[in-house]
Amino acid sequence: MKKLVFLLVCLFSIQTMLWADNDKPIHVGQLPTKAQTLITTYFKNHKIALAKMESGLLNKSYDVIFTNGEKLEFNKSGDWTEVKCTKSEVPSAIVPEPIRTFLKNNYPDGKIIQIERKDKGYEVKLSTRWEITFDSKSLLSTKNGQG
Repeated sequence: MKKLVFLLVCLFSIQTMLWADNDKPIHVGQLPTKAQTLITTYFKNHKIALAKMESGLLNKSYDVIFTNGEKLEFNKSGDWTEVKCTKSEVPSAIVPEPIRTFLKNNYPDGKIIQIERKDKGYEVKLSTRWEITFDSKSLLSTKNGQG
């Protein structure tokens, strides 16, 4: 019994050490190229307060926080996973065309202030406080003119 407790304590200690160093501040130049391109293309007038890399056992992601509180999240390849622009609006060019069209037709007064890419679609938050989820199937059917 004592050996089992000792083993569990050791495993817990090792796990804690591994997880303790999973966030690391980085320079913007250390971001993947796609992430750097998105920032220089759509957020060139924003001042970066913090860029950090989050490392897990199996994955890596990046966060960029601007001085105005807006935030970008990227996966290990540099593709955006979340764009949060509560002070302005998410650049329309990064929003998939079927989502832009749907929102323009159904919520013309709403600005996209946040978009998150999920495994099976997107979640969008509008300035009108609506939250809308799009799955991959509805995007494909909308894109093909069937939805």
